[in-house]
Amino acid sequence: ANYVFRLDPDSGDLEVVGDDFDMPNGLCFSPDESLMYISDTGEPGHIRVFDVADGRRLTNSRVFAVVRPGKPDGFRCDVNGNIFTSAWDGIQVYSPQGELLGKILVPEERTANCCFGGPDKHRLYIAADHSMYSIVLNAQGGQTP
Repeated sequence: ANYVFRLDPDSGDLEVVGDDFDMPNGLCFSPDESLMYISDTGEPGHIRVFDVADGRRLTNSRVFAVVRPGKPDGFRCDVNGNIFTSAWDGIQVYSPQGELLGKILVPEERTANCCFGGPDKHRLYIAADHSMYSIVLNAQGGQTP
């Protein structure tokens, strides 16, 4: 098993908050920080979601989405809680309920990560095998600095 850790900002203590991953990779909070999403790039290649209990612990683990083709890597939430995740055919967009809403296809490359940017976070930057892409969306990125 591989682990996900939390560093306590007050004490500096490092604690395990997830211990049953094959290859934990990307992670992201929901806009209200009540949920944490963690991608497992190993087997079975899915994104799991957890409730954030008392601001410290992850509870109620469940599969949020199985990403195909390929496996999830880096991802981000928009202000509405939609998940934009990398996949082998581009970026896949999931609703907060885990429903696949659509795809942003990237020609002949696997994507590794994405990030919202620009003055009002309406531009999605996409890192692929050999290229960087950007696209302006109606969606607005939800991550904070």
